[in-house]
Amino acid sequence: MLPDIQDEFDPRGIALHRVGIAGVRYPTRFYDGETEQSGVANFDIAVGLDAHRRGTHMSRMVSVIHETLSEVDPRTLPVTLKAAAIRLGASEVEVQVALPVATQVISPVSEHLSWQTSDLRLRATWRSETCRVESSVTSEVTSLCPCSKAISDYGAHNQRSAVEVTTAGHGDDCYPLAFGRAVELIRQAGSCPIYPLVKRPDERVITMEAFEHPLFVEDMARDLSIRLRTRRLEHTVRVRNFESIHSHDAVAEVQWSPQVERENR
Repeated sequence: MLPDIQDEFDPRGIALHRVGIAGVRYPTRFYDGETEQSGVANFDIAVGLDAHRRGTHMSRMVSVIHETLSEVDPRTLPVTLKAAAIRLGASEVEVQVALPVATQVISPVSEHLSWQTSDLRLRATWRSETCRVESSVTSEVTSLCPCSKAISDYGAHNQRSAVEVTTAGHGDDCYPLAFGRAVELIRQAGSCPIYPLVKRPDERVITMEAFEHPLFVEDMARDLSIRLRTRRLEHTVRVRNFESIHSHDAVAEVQWSPQVERENR
């Protein structure tokens, strides 16, 4: 029998909040009941380490990815993490999954199909027999500056904007906003959606649509938060404009939860 050094007693009496592996790229299939996609995801797994234990079994974490996360369904993450906690002998487990997911879009006039890729990040934490799941979706839109439009004799500067929506849930309601719906809400939040494939008639319509719907970075964050609040979803919205006439970007962020709203009343 080879010695198991990780299981040795540690006399220093210091617990560690997070110990694990990061940056594991592994093939997986994502499915949330609506959107399905296969690809290579980036996995992080960590546990809380008790003060008396010298180390954790990191090879078992790779086994967890191989055996239970080759298919990722956000709705079943509480079951997956509970099994992982038992396998790793831990009372607290955190799993993060990041991968690009593409959705089909249709150009507004020529009706050409193309794929728009967004970034999905899941962060699930199992602690005290409860599971919290955060789902973050980042996608891009076009934004046009209201100030530029108001003060210019003609035209207005516009740019691409990265919009991130993070929603959180617990237990049976751990995944309250499906990936596809999050992408739809983001595409509605800008001056105009992004289309990878456009022809000249599309470009004309897209340009005019953006001009007719000017929005500051603050406007996009607030408007999107309102839509999420009507659904009573705990959320964080982050917007970043890749400014076209400045040497800096513009950013805005808002956080909201039904619980905090009740406490502030």
